Amino acid sequence: MSTDFQQARRALGARLHELRAGSGMTTRELAGRLGWAPSKISKLENGKQTATDADLDAWAKGVGKPDTAEELKGRLRGLESTYRSWRRQLAGGHRAVQDALGDQHARSSTFQGFTNSVVPGVFQTPDYARSVLARYAELHGVTRDIEDGVRSRMRRQEGLYLPGKLYRVLIWEAALNVLICPPEVLRAQIDRLLSVAGLDTVELGIVPLATPVKIAAGDDFWVLDGRLVIAETWHAEMWLDAPEDVALYGKVWDTLAQSALYGRQAHRLIMRARANIDLL
Repeated sequence: MSTDFQQARRALGARLHELRAGSGMTTRELAGRLGWAPSKISKLENGKQTATDADLDAWAKGVGKPDTAEELKGRLRGLESTYRSWRRQLAGGHRAVQDALGDQHARSSTFQGFTNSVVPGVFQTPDYARSVLARYAELHGVTRDIEDGVRSRMRRQEGLYLPGKLYRVLIWEAALNVLICPPEVLRAQIDRLLSVAGLDTVELGIVPLATPVKIAAGDDFWVLDGRLVIAETWHAEMWLDAPEDVALYGKVWDTLAQSALYGRQAHRLIMRARANIDLL
């Protein structure tokens, strides 16, 4: 869990404590009024548990301040705009997650992306995207509406053909060889990557496995128009817009780009991956 997220959750908890203390109620008294265990009150106030909208509505009414509910939920939305757990996001379905990304892509012109384990979504074929979404859905136990998620991801690729867009994408060479899908699907995906690499909206760099690097590959991320970073971890997706965070990820991208190969050299690496698949 990110430090920024912990700090924001503690700040929300402090506000909850302030409202309860101001009402004159003890932890046990508020818990009894809300029908909760006292431990839940303590966890929320100490930033050990993330509140839901329903929790905040109940809290505001319970302390006799129903008008503070919107303020509290605004704080929660601010918290989750930075740190979005996959479990909470996928509870609303894959399409909702993909549509939110699509909205950000639609309003952006310049993209700096890095992926180290899969071909990025903006270049994926439907079959490859289906395999990727299904594997991660299984990990988080949310397997519904995958097809809707695939369709939304495919719509996001329309930007590749729009004038004024520029996709500057780095892919770790290992991602070209990861069998997260059947070999025939990966083969088609490699062919798709070769075709989009020729678009005038795409600058594709491949970071070879056997090359000196100034920084080790980390989590996948995108920098959108130098204003927003969307970074992925196993348990969450982070949307970061603080200038210092955006600057840091921009520096990471620039550093990785120094080790990437482009043009014909990148093409050779992609074809090498294609040849490896043919041996399977």
